[in-house]
Amino acid sequence: MEKRVIYFDKYGKANTEACLSIVKEAIENYQYKYLVIASVSGSTGLLFSEALRNTGVKIVVVTHSAGYTLPNSIEITEENRRKIKETGAKIYTGTMLTHSMETSFSSKYGGIYPALIVAHTLRRFGEGTKVCCEVSMMAVDSGLIPEDEKILVVAGTASGADTVLLIRSAASKRFLELKVLEVLAKPAEF
Repeated sequence: MEKRVIYFDKYGKANTEACLSIVKEAIENYQYKYLVIASVSGSTGLLFSEALRNTGVKIVVVTHSAGYTLPNSIEITEENRRKIKETGAKIYTGTMLTHSMETSFSSKYGGIYPALIVAHTLRRFGEGTKVCCEVSMMAVDSGLIPEDEKILVVAGTASGADTVLLIRSAASKRFLELKVLEVLAKPAEF
């Protein structure tokens, strides 16, 4: 089998429109049924959910957890939340699997913990790759995406989108069954 992989010169938001085109093409050519998008403010999630609203694809936008940046704060804007829901997409705001509790222990006591090792290992392929794996499990854990499905997953570095993966979905409890089946796009430098 031969397939095309797009490598971006640089990471970040400048690649968002290209990632959207890659996802559109993948949906059209392979009839994927599920799409998970990482989105902090909701801007990237809104862009994708508006562009793909009539494709029949089930879309889940995954945001940072409440309190991720500051206590008692949620980073997705209310306007973006409302507009994303109007497209029919679902939104999940919850605990980031490789970040929250173990980061707290590591910050206070030092050392490295298993989830942080996983996060740092996945980052060797780019921040977007780590986030794609993470948000796909979060979407499954929330019941919004079924397990053992081929799902398109979009994430980025800092903001916007720069990574598109095809993942065999798994719940976090079965993390070792999660498979990155294909890389459709990612930054070459990160």
